[in-house]
Amino acid sequence: MTKADIVNEISKNTGIEKVTVQKTVEAFMESIKTSLETGNNVYLRGFGSFVVKKRAEKTARNISKNTTIIIPEHFIPSFKPAKTFVSKVKSSVKK
Repeated sequence: MTKADIVNEISKNTGIEKVTVQKTVEAFMESIKTSLETGNNVYLRGFGSFVVKKRAEKTARNISKNTTIIIPEHFIPSFKPAKTFVSKVKSSVKK
């Protein structure tokens, strides 16, 4: 499902114009990005958490050049789904 599909679905279910839904979805995603960029986590009860994870410094190898490089400590965004959300997906998704 793409962002356009989400906008269409919300517009169809609520009767709100697509342009308004588009702006709302964009603002929602922008606020999550801004929050994570400042180091604040976002918790959405029943859905999941957008969190900032710390990756420790590590040594890696470039196999083609046979050299060792050090990857510095850094932070990455991550999503952790809520337990209720995970259980619903496990019980409803068909292969």
